[in-house]
Amino acid sequence: MDQVRQAIHQSSRPTFAEMFTPKLVTVWREGYTFDHLKADLLAGLTVAIVALPLSMAIAIASGVTPERGLYTAIIGGFLISALGGSRFQIGGPAGAFIVLVAATVARVGVDGLLLATMMAGVFLLAIGFLRLGTYIKFIPYPVTVGFTAGIAIIIFSGEIVDLFGLKLAGKEPGPLVPKLIAIGHAAGTVNVQAMLVAAITIGTIVLLRWWRPKWPAMLIAIGLASLVAALLSLPVETIGTRYGGIPSSLQLPSLPPVSLARMIEVLPDATAFALLGAIESLLSAVVADGMTGRRHRSNCELVAQGFANIASSLFGGICATGTIARTATNVRAGAHGPVAGMTHSTVVLVLMLVAAPLASYIPLAALAGVLAVVCWNMIEKQAFATLLRASRGDALVLLATFLIVIFRDLTEGIVVGFALGSILFIDRMSKSVAVEADLAQEDVADRGQAYDSSEAADASTVVYRISGAFFFGAASTVGAVLDRIADQRKNFILDCSAVPLFDSTAANVIEGAAHKARRAGVHFIISGASPQIRRTLVNQGVKPPLVTYAVSVEEARALLARAPEQA
Repeated sequence: MDQVRQAIHQSSRPTFAEMFTPKLVTVWREGYTFDHLKADLLAGLTVAIVALPLSMAIAIASGVTPERGLYTAIIGGFLISALGGSRFQIGGPAGAFIVLVAATVARVGVDGLLLATMMAGVFLLAIGFLRLGTYIKFIPYPVTVGFTAGIAIIIFSGEIVDLFGLKLAGKEPGPLVPKLIAIGHAAGTVNVQAMLVAAITIGTIVLLRWWRPKWPAMLIAIGLASLVAALLSLPVETIGTRYGGIPSSLQLPSLPPVSLARMIEVLPDATAFALLGAIESLLSAVVADGMTGRRHRSNCELVAQGFANIASSLFGGICATGTIARTATNVRAGAHGPVAGMTHSTVVLVLMLVAAPLASYIPLAALAGVLAVVCWNMIEKQAFATLLRASRGDALVLLATFLIVIFRDLTEGIVVGFALGSILFIDRMSKSVAVEADLAQEDVADRGQAYDSSEAADASTVVYRISGAFFFGAASTVGAVLDRIADQRKNFILDCSAVPLFDSTAANVIEGAAHKARRAGVHFIISGASPQIRRTLVNQGVKPPLVTYAVSVEEARALLARAPEQA
């Protein structure tokens, strides 16, 4: 039976080639028709119109020039779709990276950012090929909700200056509290015209999403705000006045300065980029799966993210990852496969080549308005409120993650939230394990045979059943029960048929109880243990003659009946 089960498991396990085959190849093998191409081209065009202003806004908020956001959407986005394990993933610069990228640029400059992005790509390749992407899904839901909400607050705080056209006395601080203090000191420099432009942008987006949800609200809003600012000659900062516009071509690929000392210096940034990129991209792929009923290949997706980040850094782009909002837009636009994402990147490239001069007229207040709407949408308000009411444990994990992300650090927020979530899970699982006496055997129909006195309750034998996962969190509770009963009878049957999991700590507890029973002259029988659990116990030293194994409680009783001298 064990050999049959193992053969079935091995036959269902995907091969290396199957696991890392891009979805583009899968879609092509299924049969790619002209109708599929039309759907992907239309969806790609729709997403590109959304991605164009958003990519520039994210780049500016990240402390780099706007064209670097476009490079990321073009190069990184194309490779994520072409090589990835999701049919619908749209890649590019993501709002979640704004804080990390801005801090990295402030500390090590743009060259250091490009090197950190390249190293993050290498890390993502390693994570994918080592098949570690599967474990990203174990991040608790309260952590993701708190993390996303915290990111949204930080991003919005960074847009206040441009939303109100403020003039700070010095450089804008990075941490939230000093930033708010600096903004408060600059409150007297409010630019009413910049506020008007931002209000027009936000109002147009909200109105169009209600009135014409299929229209490209962000692009229309930025176009309208730019037109108003130009026609009325409003004294507001634009991409042209701050950055001198954007280039109308891609830059040639080149390596950033690389040295061992420099790599060590940016290693923390690269690690944070890789961790956040893996989480963000796989969350986005899961969202797409939920909307379509499809399934992505997580490790293949991470490999694609790795190649995309390496290539993005070579072309001067910033961190690329799967983006939830643009991926959802892609699905709603009717995309069939990865060609839609590749089309999105191509259209962004064409728009950059053709319309680059027009970008100089875009007010920074308009881009800040776009990001303000993005921040509002990032906060899962209903989920946040639900988790606060759900339980004290979930509320603790949520608030700890949220507050640490806001006031300390993104990576610390994830680590602390994950640790608290793990402790909460261990506590809940430990309470679900039960050890109970098997006081009555299963009732069976009369067989029309003479009464067998051996079936009567045997006062010298006790049967206890463990139910639930038996692991280190429950070891002390179960161990205390076993210590009390191991020396009370001559025969002790421990039924493990309802135990799905044993770890080494649990096996050590059983070993201690078995040794105590042996010293007391008690016959210890373990029944119902699965092959995996039995293997764990044997490896720990729980094997004959210390204990006897039986398939079921009935077989254990039969063994005792055949060996009355041991009873």
